[in-house]
Amino acid sequence: MKLFTELGIETRESTPVIDWDLQPAETFGIFESWGGKDRIKSLKERHYYFFIDDWSQPASLLLMERGIKHARILARILAPQEMIDSAVASQGKAISLNRSYAIDDRLKSWLKRNIIDQGDTSKVIPVRQESSQESLETDLPDWEAATLPREKVHLASCAGKISEERAGRIVREKNFFDSHRNPNGNFSNYLIDNDDGLTVTDATTGIMWQRHGCDITSIRKVKDYAGRMNREGLAGFQDWRLPGLEEALSLMEPLKSSKDLHLHPCFSVEQPFIFLAETRAPGGYWFCDYREGSIYWASGTNPGGFGRLCRSI
Repeated sequence: MKLFTELGIETRESTPVIDWDLQPAETFGIFESWGGKDRIKSLKERHYYFFIDDWSQPASLLLMERGIKHARILARILAPQEMIDSAVASQGKAISLNRSYAIDDRLKSWLKRNIIDQGDTSKVIPVRQESSQESLETDLPDWEAATLPREKVHLASCAGKISEERAGRIVREKNFFDSHRNPNGNFSNYLIDNDDGLTVTDATTGIMWQRHGCDITSIRKVKDYAGRMNREGLAGFQDWRLPGLEEALSLMEPLKSSKDLHLHPCFSVEQPFIFLAETRAPGGYWFCDYREGSIYWASGTNPGGFGRLCRSI
């Protein structure tokens, strides 16, 4: 299939095919849950399906590669926006906690006709191409040129379980920007380039941040990633961890950068929303979404989240 050839995955052991019937809401039971008759049991098995990502506006039509504890967005499909919006509206926004929606019959027909049958790859934007053009120039002072703040602000590295009510209080009390909970917030940080190409440090909070991170994955694998970075000694340190809710919010900027994120452009665009260290009371995981400019909670699956690590200096 020309689509998979364009994405560079035509050399897999088995010929990839699109699963037209797979619903985003079903993926937990198929790929993450330990029970269920439809549970996929082979670590090597990969499934491919289209879904709609409604976390940022306008909503996007994406191609997903999915396996056990594995999720990777392969491409964005330039389908008519009216069709994408109509598919979301027809399902009701309350249906999907993770704001991932199934394609409808109109989109399915459009995809088969334009992408599959005609092989028009001009409407297929591989994710790797979008990120490969990214500039990672920091335009930040180094430690010699920095004017250090007189006082540091202490932030909680992990507050355990946090309810939605408490999360709102934290946002307001610390004056963090959150497009939903505190749109007038503006926490002032002071980022310094560590000149290693890997990290920056916020002199206000005393937190060193990874500028890149890991691809979209499950909560278990993002914790495995943190462990591997510590074993490998990322930037010479072995005490990296997932950021707490307060720490992640301290990077949130009221205005979007040229990368379309509420985040300083020294950070990679490849991690638009990240797992946080806290869980939600009574259930779920907290995330920080720099594209939407807000924190949110979800199940930690379908398709999960990205990882960006930090450490205290």
